[in-house]
Amino acid sequence: MTLNGAVEGKEYIIQQIETDDEELDAFLFSLGCYSGETITVVSRLKGGCVVSIKDGRYNIDKQLAEAIVV
Repeated sequence: MTLNGAVEGKEYIIQQIETDDEELDAFLFSLGCYSGETITVVSRLKGGCVVSIKDGRYNIDKQLAEAIVV
């Protein structure tokens, strides 16, 4: 399941990042978003969702959420 299908408030473990874009992969890694890390969908917005990774909260769009497999 991708992050787009995740339930708000539930903690998930990232299984993998599905992207061929190395720049996007490096960006997600810099946020702390990589395999084995926990991630929580805090809330949903029209264009994406707010997620909590480690001690930070980030607003990500639907395309980015689709690349994160939990």
